[in-house]
Amino acid sequence: MSSSTAPIVPCSTTELATFFGPNTTNPFAAAAYICSRFTSTSTQFASTTYALDSTFLLFSAYLVFSMQVGFAMLCAGSVRAKNTMNIMLTNVLDAAAGALFYYLFGFALAFGSPSNPFIGRRFFALESFPNSDVDFPYFLYQWSFAIAAAGITSGSIAERTQFVAYLIYSSFLTGFVYPVVSHWFWSEDGWASASNTHLLFGSGVIDFAGSGVVHMVGGIAGFWGAFIEGPRIGRFDHEGRSVALRGHSASLVVLGTFLLWVGWYGFNPGSFTKILVTYDGSQAYYGQWSAIGRTAVTTTLAGCTAALTTLFGKRILSGHWNITDVCNGLLGGFAAITSGCAVVEPWAAIICGFVAAGVLMGSNKLAELYKYDDPLEAAQLHGGCGAWGVLSTALFASKKYVDEVYPVSGKVGRPYGLFMGGGGRLLAAHIVQILSIIGWVSFTMGPLFLVLQKLKLLRISPDDEMEGMDLTRHGGFAYAYNDDGDSNQRVGIQLRKIDGYGSTS
Repeated sequence: MSSSTAPIVPCSTTELATFFGPNTTNPFAAAAYICSRFTSTSTQFASTTYALDSTFLLFSAYLVFSMQVGFAMLCAGSVRAKNTMNIMLTNVLDAAAGALFYYLFGFALAFGSPSNPFIGRRFFALESFPNSDVDFPYFLYQWSFAIAAAGITSGSIAERTQFVAYLIYSSFLTGFVYPVVSHWFWSEDGWASASNTHLLFGSGVIDFAGSGVVHMVGGIAGFWGAFIEGPRIGRFDHEGRSVALRGHSASLVVLGTFLLWVGWYGFNPGSFTKILVTYDGSQAYYGQWSAIGRTAVTTTLAGCTAALTTLFGKRILSGHWNITDVCNGLLGGFAAITSGCAVVEPWAAIICGFVAAGVLMGSNKLAELYKYDDPLEAAQLHGGCGAWGVLSTALFASKKYVDEVYPVSGKVGRPYGLFMGGGGRLLAAHIVQILSIIGWVSFTMGPLFLVLQKLKLLRISPDDEMEGMDLTRHGGFAYAYNDDGDSNQRVGIQLRKIDGYGSTS
């Protein structure tokens, strides 16, 4: 994504020896000694550069992985207490199953270069890895992105999905569907990559940290799962009116939101993958390290703007100050700015967050109108706001920042934001990105969920859904609670025998 450091020019003993005067006893020996010292120092600097960049990338990977804790807490708080253990277990397995399948197939399909524009074909099971171009920290970082996409999908189908379905879709998504999309837009060989500007409108796609690649993929996959399953029992009454099935813990929702907020500082700024990179013609204090700081600022501004916009927007619409809505608005702003965080001005990030809040609230209204049930608003938040983020980048990307972050050798710059005077080629490329992601994920994940539904592997039985999956599928409740509509208090952990068909006795 970013410019590389300048190549090291080796010290030449022969050339250096010519600079010694006639009184030098052995100019070649002196030159050889000096060159050896310079070479040793140069190697030390090169090693230090690699170490700093690898440390930065590993730290970013750890931050992105910590988002799994945020997803788990957000999901747990957003569902009813009788499904708490189930949703947290699915979050654990998204990471565990995702690690194996991304190791075996996903990373190779995404970044196995050299390859063709559609799909990668090297590094299966990390064979011939690492090399001079890619190392283990990069694999870990990309794996943390892949499981984030799977975690988004799990929220859409919460509270009514069989456990085996989670395992199947999560493995398929992280091992095949998501890697192909990331190859298209992030691999240097991808047909729409910013590194392949000769393939798509002379521009390629600027989806810096993945509003499209990660958030739209996870959101659209979740949409098809929730759509095919249908709404939860009781979500809409007999007359089709919406009935709120509120999550059991606003505290967990807020905790999860803050953890995701922290993780986003690895998600967006970390996508530079290197920190010790200078920009040509810049001041000594200004380089990629400054761009990383700017990216953290634009991320913050977009999320905070979306949170405040949602706060007052929902107050006008519903008459309440709702903490859950504010948290979702905040995350919607983050999802939207993820695409353009490195290439837009801070003021543009505020506009991005403001519109993202409107997109989220509008998408939720459409979901209610068409009887679509997504317990975490994941499809609306990540799919809708992610799509807006892709468009926002094409409208507001700054020429200066685009040239710095995406330098093109042999060219004087490249297309940038339409509203910034850069023409419409970048916008055209980003519209193609949105349509291609919708098409690919629908073509792959839609049939998968349909097959699972036909095989009766997708949705649990109505009796199990009413009783709660913690009891019927996982041996007991997470903790004592009073659920809405229950006359009896659930106390402690209760174990009940489950037969092969999911019935309890």
